[in-house]
Amino acid sequence: MQETRPFVPWDMINRFMIDAFKGYGVPEEDAAICADVLLESDRRGIESHGCNRFKPIYIDRIKKGTLLPVTELEIIKETPTTLVMDAHDGMGMVASYRMMERLIEKARQYGMAGGAIRNSTHYGIAGYWTCMASKEGMIGLTGTNARPSIAPTFGVENMLGTNPLTFSLPTDEEFPFCLDCATSIVQRGRIEYYAREGKPTPSGTVVSENGEALTDSAQILKDLVAGTAALTPLGGIGEELGGYKGYGYATVVEILSAALSGGEFMKALSGISPEGKQQMYHLGHFFFVVDPEAFMGREEFKKIAGDICRALRASKKAPGQSRIYTAGEKEYDVWLFRKDKGVPVGEGVQSDLTKIRDELGLDYRFPFEA
Repeated sequence: MQETRPFVPWDMINRFMIDAFKGYGVPEEDAAICADVLLESDRRGIESHGCNRFKPIYIDRIKKGTLLPVTELEIIKETPTTLVMDAHDGMGMVASYRMMERLIEKARQYGMAGGAIRNSTHYGIAGYWTCMASKEGMIGLTGTNARPSIAPTFGVENMLGTNPLTFSLPTDEEFPFCLDCATSIVQRGRIEYYAREGKPTPSGTVVSENGEALTDSAQILKDLVAGTAALTPLGGIGEELGGYKGYGYATVVEILSAALSGGEFMKALSGISPEGKQQMYHLGHFFFVVDPEAFMGREEFKKIAGDICRALRASKKAPGQSRIYTAGEKEYDVWLFRKDKGVPVGEGVQSDLTKIRDELGLDYRFPFEA
């Protein structure tokens, strides 16, 4: 791997994020959860959801009042194997952490457990929550709805969120099988990253209200908010390459996120009121945890899952290709590369970090300022 951006050590960026969250009113224990979720994105190389989003998605929303720094969780309904919470517009990462703690306990006792959260906010990378389960030798599944971004097949209006459908399966290897994907070809966070780095968005991943492909990343973000552009679902425009499949999976996530929690959906999640004013996002998430011990045992599951992954990676490669990957492997490789170096930060993130530091008067000097 090659990296030209400067690195910030993990312990420094972690302490800084915790102090910054605290500076904007997030309790210390909650701030530690939020910082770890964001940095896990960068540990895995998923930069669209890490430091890149620290200021614009979390700090700026706290300052604008569309994200509450103190998370008041309310249990709406609970059974031995299920749990429904209301996050009351607090930190989605905190609500999700508390949910997964409870579901893992329930699954350990009963074999399976499921939960849903309503009136929540952005919960970071979905794979963080499923990997909480896989670290315990269990299967994790989650999904979340989001601001409308995806157009349905044969449509051009942004109706569905990027709605990831995410699985983590424990294996007998150093890393789990973790499939963490949006149901669009590219997600809004990736376009934010392209805009921040001054890069175009790949053609065919965004469609205008006139059916044209858009590539100007900064303009796309404005058009998505205005409702004059939409992301295309996995498979792309129309049905020829299976766009209806991505559209269908996005709809599954939308339904489960809203209907299991009794929450809001689609256009109600735009963050804009009918009067055109900013409002809370009221997102919904769902989670399932399965303990293989209730089937043929955790070790048996992990061995078979590992055998399947190894067989896939050992299969015949296409000409010119040196390696076949399984889900979660590339992210593990990134961690091996970055673990002793820190998180690489481009100029946009550098600016965000220094602005937050100066605004709060925090005593930090980052390596890129040398």
